[in-house]
Amino acid sequence: MSHSSQTRPPGTLLPPAILAVCFLVLPLLALLLKLPWGSATEILSREETLQALGLSLGTATGATLVCILIGVPLAWWLVWLSEQANDLPYRILRALVLVPLVLPPVVGGVALLLLLGRRGVLGGPLFDLTGFAIPFTTVGVITAQVFVALPFLILSVEGALRTIDRRIEEVALDLGANPLQVLLTVTLPILRPAIVAGAVLSFARALGEFGATITLAGNFPGVTRTMPIATYTELQTDPDAAITLSVILLAVSVAILVSLRGRWAKNVFG
Repeated sequence: MSHSSQTRPPGTLLPPAILAVCFLVLPLLALLLKLPWGSATEILSREETLQALGLSLGTATGATLVCILIGVPLAWWLVWLSEQANDLPYRILRALVLVPLVLPPVVGGVALLLLLGRRGVLGGPLFDLTGFAIPFTTVGVITAQVFVALPFLILSVEGALRTIDRRIEEVALDLGANPLQVLLTVTLPILRPAIVAGAVLSFARALGEFGATITLAGNFPGVTRTMPIATYTELQTDPDAAITLSVILLAVSVAILVSLRGRWAKNVFG
């Protein structure tokens, strides 16, 4: 007699579960039902739409690469700190690293502006030395996107690092490999699925970022007006265009989540 790995939920839980599905799905269905099919092609072919789409894809890709370059090492150090006798530094650092997950994006944008603005803590000296200011530039867009997307990459890689059998690395060292060779030929290949999953989630988060971006980078066509900002802008004057842009972002988000097939949850939550 076969047994299910999960006990069937009580029937009394079905109505609230259906209500939750309706609460989450019906707004998305409304978006699709209101999509102006007749003018969608014309809206998508507009120069400003293509400009916003290209900018969003480019900045989200750049932000994702930055997340990988700095997020993987940070995840590694977090795991090492957590294994020390005194894990207080780990708990403090991890809490700070994950703050962007719960911090209102606008607050994050204000914090970045105070740090990197022309009169900011770091932005002021940078502007005085080079004449370059990060706010209201494409670099500012990428900066804001990295700030909100980085925790997703860190969580994914950190979860995978905890599952690695350290004896594999020790065997490689015993066989004569140096630490760098072990990193490149043993550890990173094992981490590749987690890095890919974290990168995809980071890309999706960066692509949909609005609050921190508009606060730090503003709303300049071709420079800082990403798809979410363009959607908000169009909503003021052309609701049909706003709906069309929203459907594009929705389609990308759904495609990303379907492609991951739950692997991100496994990496993040064990």
